[in-house]
Amino acid sequence: MRGIRATLIVLIVLGALFVGADRAAVYVAENQAADKIRNSQGLSGTPDVSIKGFPFLTQIADSRLDEVDVKLDGGITAESGGRSIRVSGFDARLHGVRINSSFTSAVADRASGTARISYEDLTKAVGEPGATVGYAGQGQTGKVKVTGHLKIMGQDIERSVISSVSIVDGNTVRVHADEIPAQGLPGVEEAVRKKTDFDRRITGLPKGLKLDKVEATPTGVDITLTGSDVNLAG
Repeated sequence: MRGIRATLIVLIVLGALFVGADRAAVYVAENQAADKIRNSQGLSGTPDVSIKGFPFLTQIADSRLDEVDVKLDGGITAESGGRSIRVSGFDARLHGVRINSSFTSAVADRASGTARISYEDLTKAVGEPGATVGYAGQGQTGKVKVTGHLKIMGQDIERSVISSVSIVDGNTVRVHADEIPAQGLPGVEEAVRKKTDFDRRITGLPKGLKLDKVEATPTGVDITLTGSDVNLAG
């Protein structure tokens, strides 16, 4: 009995040491991965990286992580149509992340996530003086309201239109007015659309991550992200 008890104590101690070493290794790896992602993607802030699965050391031995969550509350600044645009609330879940021992390379088999563009930041991306973008309100699910100023026959006129938001080619946010109240005046629709309709290509996201769906909400535009062979570092 004493021999069995001693063996059990040794196994418990060894197990505790292994778990402690495993968790310590995860902590170091998460910090290294966060720094690498920040530097390789040119982020202003450091993302929160969480490596899932246990034990971690066996995953490292296989050079493959089951699941990794990457979150950046401060957002990222991407290039959009020659202008910078702030994409906030970036949150991604990566599956099957292939890495090397120094974390200089990290490629995920597949990924999904979300991001957000506030109406303030979307307005800045319009690029038209006096144009603003906001929520269309109740009864206009998933729509935005775009307001622009234009001059017709010497008069300054303000026009607001209800617009649909969509994704084009997996990298572009398109805002297109459903209908223009031209009121029979020639050239008004074209002039209004120059102020209210726009495409903004979003670049600067990790390679392989694409825009999938977009939805307008009362507080901003929510974007669903998907991808395969997503390159986070290297």
